[in-house]
Amino acid sequence: MSKTTYKELLGAGVHFGHLKRKWNPNMAPYIFMEKNGIHIIDLHKTLAKLEEAANALKQIATSGKKILFVATKKQARDIILKHVGDINMPYVTERWTGGMLTNFVTIRKAIRKMDAIDKLLKDEEGSNLNKKERLFLSRQREKLDKNLGSIKDLTRLPAAIFIIDIRKEHIAVQEARKLNIPTFAMVDTNSDPTKIDFPIPSNDDAAKSIDAIMSVICGSVKEGLEERQQIKAKRQQEDTANQAKAAEAKSKKEAAEVEAAQTES
Repeated sequence: MSKTTYKELLGAGVHFGHLKRKWNPNMAPYIFMEKNGIHIIDLHKTLAKLEEAANALKQIATSGKKILFVATKKQARDIILKHVGDINMPYVTERWTGGMLTNFVTIRKAIRKMDAIDKLLKDEEGSNLNKKERLFLSRQREKLDKNLGSIKDLTRLPAAIFIIDIRKEHIAVQEARKLNIPTFAMVDTNSDPTKIDFPIPSNDDAAKSIDAIMSVICGSVKEGLEERQQIKAKRQQEDTANQAKAAEAKSKKEAAEVEAAQTES
């Protein structure tokens, strides 16, 4: 599993929480101390929770299921694109569209509409459209792509959802909980960890902190995907070997039958 150290998390500022007056009491088990009016997160507990979440996500990736990453806050967008792009998982970095999970059928219709527009603009039929019609379709396609392009390959509900800042993405959390989709998240001292199945106590505002956590999470998912490929390759080798053995056994049996027939005659 992809790992990090206490020192690396400390250097990334993962331990910095919010002002004491903004805290959520449910975060008390994960708070180490208060310093200058700011809560300091216990990084030993962060490491433990991070490892637990990373292992669970690795297993999901190994099973071949999809994990949806959600982070619409400005400082997290580029980090999500950098890490999630390497593992080919769906993500949301623009506005969360209400019903993206709970009304998934309608979302899929919108994605199919986007595909239909692409096909129309490329086909000969599209050449008959006038300039105004083509411009209208292009703008409609751009709007759909901005909000849904990154989940285009999500043909069914994700097996899990990973969220950065559960206060900002509270609608995504609600939808996932309603559908019993396992939730993983970076949870700061101003948030409620009881709403998340796999909370990772951490600074969800600083870019370095987000990058440090995402590096471990996506590294573990990548390992899971690689293991899946190895398992598939091994199965193919075993299938090929079994087929070869079966063919050899069949050939020997046929040869023995021919030999027996010749002996009888």
